[in-house]
Amino acid sequence: MTAFTEQLRQANLQTWEQAAEHRFVQELFAGTIDDAVMAHYLIQDHRFLDSFLTLLGSAIATADTFEARLRFGRFAGMVSGDENTYFLRAFEALGVSEARSQQEPDTAPTQGFQAIMREAAATRNYAAVLAVLNVAEWLYQDWATRGNKPLPEHFVHAEWVTLHNNPFFNDFVAFLRAELDRIGPAHSDIAHDFFRRAVALELAFFDEAYNA
Repeated sequence: MTAFTEQLRQANLQTWEQAAEHRFVQELFAGTIDDAVMAHYLIQDHRFLDSFLTLLGSAIATADTFEARLRFGRFAGMVSGDENTYFLRAFEALGVSEARSQQEPDTAPTQGFQAIMREAAATRNYAAVLAVLNVAEWLYQDWATRGNKPLPEHFVHAEWVTLHNNPFFNDFVAFLRAELDRIGPAHSDIAHDFFRRAVALELAFFDEAYNA
């Protein structure tokens, strides 16, 4: 029987594949992505952290096992530490000032992601929270682990890949999928709705990077 998370992915396969095979991903691995594109992308991605931590907080609050709460707590610590530090180092390397990182306007996809994360958190529904988390983490793991591509030389590019392809992260994605496979079928409609909208936002976010 096909896992519930795979059913969700298959229901959105065209959009998922467009995101996972996006020009941004190809240029990232090749190390040819323009600094202006990468800077714009990272500034906008960094804007998710507050809403993302809110979403993780909702996951901790709505999870039905102590072990799940521990997993979410550990992941929140990683995001607050290693990942946030990467952004600050990348901004410095790309010449992004603190003023620019704070003042550049949010794009429409950024606003959409912030909204859907807070919407899912506000439902107090574990399946809705997991649906958005699965897209945010699993889709990134998917593109980061496709093929046997060598890492690009520049740390800004290479570490964005390895942040989404390492044992801790891969194990967390497997946990996210297992949780949604376990509880999602009983909340199929809400899971499908949040998953579909989140995948569309991922594709729009990659597209928007080139409007720097």
